[in-house]
This record gives sequence, structure tokens and C-alpha cells, in this order.
Amino acid sequence: MSKLTLSELSEKLHDAEIVMLSTHAADGNIAIRPMSAAARNAPDGVAHFFAVAGSGLVDDIARNPKVGLSLQARGGIVGQRPFLMTVEGTAELTRDRESLAAHWSEDLTRWFARDIDTPGLLLVTVRASRVHYWDGDEAGVDEGEIVLVDAGG
Repeated sequence: MSKLTLSELSEKLHDAEIVMLSTHAADGNIAIRPMSAAARNAPDGVAHFFAVAGSGLVDDIARNPKVGLSLQARGGIVGQRPFLMTVEGTAELTRDRESLAAHWSEDLTRWFARDIDTPGLLLVTVRASRVHYWDGDEAGVDEGEIVLVDAGG
């Protein structure tokens, strides 16, 4: 089993377009939502997404900030095995305009037409506490895990 760094994991996921974000719903079930990976770049174990106040996602995080992320890269290329990663972490919500601007990507305009001026726009910051990955590049499947000491929660 090889050991990849957070930076190497981030590089392997450069072509991931969608991240599945799991939260704890009010009824006790797990809610899973697709999120744009346009704002994601987590070489330090921190990922950023955008949401709107009053949405189920924001309500879930406000109630319980423990979340999960699932990502896949290279899966759509014929003959090439996918790289898969799951993340356990803690999410926080912010409305700080500077933070919104710092993580904004023009690709996000398709979901938030008024850019960072979209009413109720929030930045969802996920700090990883545990990362597990499966890499199909090698003979067989190579997997590994990174446990982060300071996960913000």
C-alpha cells in the first residue's frame, strides 16, 4: 500500500467535476447531494463549496456539521480504472464576502446566476479528518488512508 500526500490526492482529482456531499438529515437519515467541484481544491485537506441559506444542505450542516465527501476521477475514460476517494470531516458555513470571492469560480455561475451577489449565498468549508482512497492505476487496486490530527471539530 502506497502513501499519497494530500497534495498528491488533490492532483489526482483535478478532473473530478462532481463531489457527493453527505449530511445528517433532520429525520436521522443520510442525505447525499451532488456539489460542483469547481471550487474544490484541497491540497491541505480543506474543500470549499457554495450553497444557499435555507436549503436542506445548509440546515443539515447547521444541525450537525459532521459530513462526508465522495469523489471519482478518470472513471469516464474507456479502459482506465477510476481513482476514488472518500472524506470524513467537519463543515462550517460563512457569509463573509471576502471568503466567497476568494473561492469563487466562473464555472459556478450556472448554479448561482448573480455570482457572489446571489441572495443567501454561503461558503461551505469542509475540513477533512479522515481521507480514504482507492487508486486503480497500479496492478490491482492500491488503497490508503490519511488521518488528520486537527480536523477543526
